[in-house]
Amino acid sequence: MIPLGQPPRTGRDLLLRKLLWIGVWLVFLSSPIHDLLSGHHTTAGTVGGWLGLAVFVGVYLTLVFRNMGTPLAPRFVIILVAFLGVLATLLCLTLGPSWFGLYCYVSVACGATLPLRAAYWAIPGTAGVMLLVGLHVGEREAQDLVILVLLIGFAMTGVVQLIRTTVELRRARATVAQLAANEERLRLARDLHDLLGHSLSLITLKSELAGRMLPGHPDKAAQQVADIEQVSRQALVDVREAVTGYRRPRLAAELAGAQVALAAAAVTADIPAETGLEGVPEDSESALAWALREAVTNVVRHSGASRCTVEVLRRQTLDGPVLELSVEDNGSGGSGKGPGNGLTGLTERLEKAGGTLEAGRVRHGFRLVARVPAGTAADVGSGS
Repeated sequence: MIPLGQPPRTGRDLLLRKLLWIGVWLVFLSSPIHDLLSGHHTTAGTVGGWLGLAVFVGVYLTLVFRNMGTPLAPRFVIILVAFLGVLATLLCLTLGPSWFGLYCYVSVACGATLPLRAAYWAIPGTAGVMLLVGLHVGEREAQDLVILVLLIGFAMTGVVQLIRTTVELRRARATVAQLAANEERLRLARDLHDLLGHSLSLITLKSELAGRMLPGHPDKAAQQVADIEQVSRQALVDVREAVTGYRRPRLAAELAGAQVALAAAAVTADIPAETGLEGVPEDSESALAWALREAVTNVVRHSGASRCTVEVLRRQTLDGPVLELSVEDNGSGGSGKGPGNGLTGLTERLEKAGGTLEAGRVRHGFRLVARVPAGTAADVGSGS
C-alpha cells in the first residue's frame, strides 16, 4: 500500500506512484484502440494506426515519466512536446475524430513538463489546434473535448506547482531544524565559555597564591585551597545547569543533523521530514534522538555504506503504543566483533526510558531498530 501524504521512502514506492499517476490518463486510449479494432480502416491504415499509437504512447511515457524524476533538458522537452502535437494531428487527420483524445495527452504533457509561463500558452494552443483539425474531420467531436483538454492541462500545472512547493517546504523545514541545532550548539559553547572562563581563571590565580603562601603561611594557603574547592564545586553546578537542555536532544534536530552528516560522507540518505511526536514523552524522544545519533555515527565511521534509510513509525503493540526508529544501511556493519561501547551505552539509555534496541546484520547491510513508549493509546495514529 502506498502511504498517502508522505514522501516515497524507496525506489519501489516512487515507481508505483509514477505508474499510478500516469496510468490514470491512459483511459483516453480507449477510443483510438476501439477504432482500430472496429475494422473500419484498410490493412495499411490499421497497421499505421497501431504503429503511430505505439510511438505516441512511448514518447508520452518517456516525457512525463522521466520528467517526474530527473527533469529532461528544456530543449529536449520542447522537441518531444512538439512531436506529440504533430503526431496527434497527423493521426486525427488520417484516421478520424476517434483520435481526438490524443490531444488530452498533449495537454497533460504541456502542463507537466513545460515551464509555467510556456504551459499557459501551450495548453490553449493545443486546444486551438484540435479545433482547427476538427473543421476537417469532426467539428462536433472536437468541440466536445476542448473544455476537457483545457481543464486537464491547467490542472496539471497546478499539481506540478503543488509538488514543487511541497518539496521546497520539506527542504526548508530540514534547514530550520539544522539551524536550530546549530544555534543550540552555539548557545552551549557561549555558556561554557562564560562559565568556565571566569571559574578557571579564579582557580588558577588562587592556586598560584596557595603555592606562594605554603612555605611560610600554611593557614592562609589552606584558606586558598578551600576557596579553590568552593569555586570548583560551583563551576560544576553551573556547567550541569548549562548543559541540561543540550543533554536532552530533539529528534527533529537530529534528523536534520543526520541528513547533513550523511551527505558530507557521500552516503545517499532517505530521511523523513516529519516525526509525528505528538504525545511522546520527552525521555522517549531524547532516547530515540541519541539512538539516531549513534546509528548515523556508526554508518559514517565504520560501515562503508553508500546508502542509508531512516524511518520513524508509530506502532501499536501488546504492551501499548511505541515509537520505532529504524536505521538501515548497505554497509558491512563494522568489524563484527560484537557490540561496541556506543551500542552498549545506547542499550542502557533505551532501557532507562522503557525501550529496547535491536541491532545486527541483515541481508544487504546493517540495521538498527530502537523502540520507546509513545504515550497513551489515544495519541497513536495509524500504525501496524
